[in-house]
Amino acid sequence: MVKSHTFSGGQTLQLVQGDITDESVDAIVNAANAHLAHGAGVAGAIVHKGGRQIQEESLQWVEQHGPVSHAEPAYTHAGNLPCRYVIHAVGPHGSEADKTPKLSAAVRGSLKRAEELGLASIAFPAISTGIFGFPATLAAPVMFLSIEDYLLHHPQTNIKLIRLVLFDPETLQAFMVAWGQDDLLGA
Repeated sequence: MVKSHTFSGGQTLQLVQGDITDESVDAIVNAANAHLAHGAGVAGAIVHKGGRQIQEESLQWVEQHGPVSHAEPAYTHAGNLPCRYVIHAVGPHGSEADKTPKLSAAVRGSLKRAEELGLASIAFPAISTGIFGFPATLAAPVMFLSIEDYLLHHPQTNIKLIRLVLFDPETLQAFMVAWGQDDLLGA
């Protein structure tokens, strides 16, 4: 663990470097596209390690519910992963003009979905910062503030642990810099 913050409601936010597919939490968040075609990036790694069941359930979700929106993530079982569920959040492309509110909606929607599933722990990647091209330096404060805002408006949440799992040192550094900003995390 690199950093940790406990909110007034007792929930803990952790920043770690690692592989999200190794996380033993109730759910991991997949940085997905609206059609849940998990071919590359975090999505590809999740299906590769978790098994084809994740892709099959994802396709069934889209068939039943249509394309996934930013605010209403899908979820599937986790296959061979050490977690119970995968929450498939659609993040924005870095070139979109309204990328900040879309990323915020994806984070808050993922927490809401975890709450609906009765989960106590969740791990996020740096949504949209890979192949979607959202700069990590901009995504980090959006993710932190979205988590903080969700917890402020849901003080009785069952979610007790929120972990941000960052794969590469550059992304970790961007999130560490944002963590240290005065207006984040009650600093």
